[in-house]
Amino acid sequence: MLQHSVLIRFLPAATAEDIARISQHLASLSRQIPDILTLGGGPDVSPDVSPEGLQHGFTHGWLVQFVDAAARDAYLIHPAYQACVATLKPFVDDVLVCDFAVN
Repeated sequence: MLQHSVLIRFLPAATAEDIARISQHLASLSRQIPDILTLGGGPDVSPDVSPEGLQHGFTHGWLVQFVDAAARDAYLIHPAYQACVATLKPFVDDVLVCDFAVN
């Protein structure tokens, strides 16, 4: 399996309503894209109190699991994902993505 990890740092101008709408859009992808095995995420639960202090401003994270890289690649070009990216882009300062194999 392939774990697709996404961390998001929103722009200061992004409102709580903007972020909630984007989060709902992201969550809906699992109902629209059959290649997604699992999808979950949300806000960092301890952005100000983590003893590690290594968030680097990233406030939200999402994990998407696929059977393999081909399924991930199909997800990346799926129209529902592309629409989500278009909704997200105006509100994002930075995104960090890491894909890794899991057993």
